[in-house]
Amino acid sequence: MALQASALKPGDTYSERVVENLSRTQIVQYAGASGDYNPLHTDEVYTVQAAGYPSVFAHGMLTMGLTSKMLVNYVGAGRLTKFGVRFTNQVWPGDTLDAKATVEAVREEGGVKLVDLKLSTTNQDGKEVVSGNATARVD
Repeated sequence: MALQASALKPGDTYSERVVENLSRTQIVQYAGASGDYNPLHTDEVYTVQAAGYPSVFAHGMLTMGLTSKMLVNYVGAGRLTKFGVRFTNQVWPGDTLDAKATVEAVREEGGVKLVDLKLSTTNQDGKEVVSGNATARVD
């Protein structure tokens, strides 16, 4: 069942755990699926010794994809009209991520009912790793 504009109001929230204990295997699988084999995401020795990071870390687009999982579960498939994020912190192996959408506005444009959402994905320590905005059609 699609979201109803009449049932939404600014400040309403929806949240979902999008990954628990992100594994190195999941990060490498994403590298294969995306074709992005940057060694910062796949080569522990390079990442620690050459780049100075404590470990490999997830692709930003993997984190965005996990955030979109929550978003589509909330608004429904095929309803997004806009979706953009900013990567605010790295996501490490072992992280657990929770994504949240907050209704900012419910409006009508050209006869189409829309909901504007503020997005935030945080890790198990409450540190934001993604912030963003989305707009979706609603009934």
